[in-house]
Amino acid sequence: MFVCGNCGYKTLKWMGRCPDCKSWDSFEEVIEKTKSSKSKKTKALKPKYLSEVSIKEDGRFKTGISEFDRVMGGGIVSGSLILISGDPGIGKSTLLLMVSGVLSRSSKVLYVSGEESLDQIKLRASRLGLGEEKLLTVSETEIESILSLIKAEKPDVVVIDSIQTMSLTERSGIPGSVSLVREITSELMEIAKKNNITVFIVGHITKAGNIAGPMTLEHMVDVVLFMEGDNTHSFRLLRSKKNRYGSTNEVGIFDMDEKGLKEVSNPSLYLISGKEKKSSGSVITPTIEGTRPLMVEIQALVIPTRFSYPQRVARGFNERKLDLLMAVFQKRLMIDMSGYDVYCNIAGGMNVFEPSIDLGVILAIMSSLLEKPIKDDLCIVGEVGLSGEVRAVPFITSRVKEASKIGFKRIIVPEKASDSKSDIKVLKVSNVAQAKEICEL
Repeated sequence: MFVCGNCGYKTLKWMGRCPDCKSWDSFEEVIEKTKSSKSKKTKALKPKYLSEVSIKEDGRFKTGISEFDRVMGGGIVSGSLILISGDPGIGKSTLLLMVSGVLSRSSKVLYVSGEESLDQIKLRASRLGLGEEKLLTVSETEIESILSLIKAEKPDVVVIDSIQTMSLTERSGIPGSVSLVREITSELMEIAKKNNITVFIVGHITKAGNIAGPMTLEHMVDVVLFMEGDNTHSFRLLRSKKNRYGSTNEVGIFDMDEKGLKEVSNPSLYLISGKEKKSSGSVITPTIEGTRPLMVEIQALVIPTRFSYPQRVARGFNERKLDLLMAVFQKRLMIDMSGYDVYCNIAGGMNVFEPSIDLGVILAIMSSLLEKPIKDDLCIVGEVGLSGEVRAVPFITSRVKEASKIGFKRIIVPEKASDSKSDIKVLKVSNVAQAKEICEL
């Protein structure tokens, strides 16, 4: 049969375009072996009442890297299969080598690389300061040899970097193909569950940002982690997309330098530390990453356009969102922006997807347009509707506390936001016009 590499859609003939996910040239031929039904023995099943099922301890163990443990739900569960993915050069291998080095001090860890030689691994480990750890390393791509090594050494933790480089000698096909990735992952899952071994898998991503290989890969593993960031900035976010043993609402925050990844103890202060005082077009707003509040700087630049069609450029959030907010800006504040180019940016390399930055974006644009700075003791949060109303956002108490901790004296919040006790002065507004007056714009 032929299987789509993006979504797993199956068909008996090759197709140029997948009818399910609409991707082009994604089908590859897969030959699956079928077992005879006569040789298959049926097991006698005996169900249990849910009240009779006893809950076992999940056996978590900590890595000592608090940001990583936070994303994992408090620590790593023994016998789990964990997939970590991200853009090339974002820091996946660096993070796993750091985790392996820390764990090797108290556990037996096997690091398998199909992309680097042992010399290259040693050089990277030395740069990270991991030269003295008793970490077992091997450079190999044949999964049969790797499985034999795992059975012989019986490690507590295994790292496979990466799954797309692994091959099966008894199966033809290019490493990274749909059938090979699925079968190799199945083999690793079996050895992890039977021997209570924690297995980390590094996965590549496609140009669309999805994990390369079959979609079933994400369903098979216990935890899916994504490492995000911009190669032009040192800021890195480790986000959980799936976690059978914990919440998917946590993120880990790291700073990448020449010595590897470092935990960021106060990310809010880190993100807004470069803000100039009394600068127009700059607004600080508290956003939420997972359950953690972060203060980010929204920058706007408004200049007269040289084109017949004005430019609208957004970096760090959806550009279509900027078009929507500009429509609200013109309609509700009665200001014609057809003669101006508008550029907006979330400073520090952050990408913000939640709507709580809407009000901050509009006021930053107004500040740049009028060349009037918003006072440095004021921060702003709120979602803006099409009629210009400021709508409530979740976790308002956490946002207010974070703003107070950083040192802000005032915060603009939606009128329907719940009351929270804090040293900061809370200013409630119902529409963008009221927020504009408070900012003295």
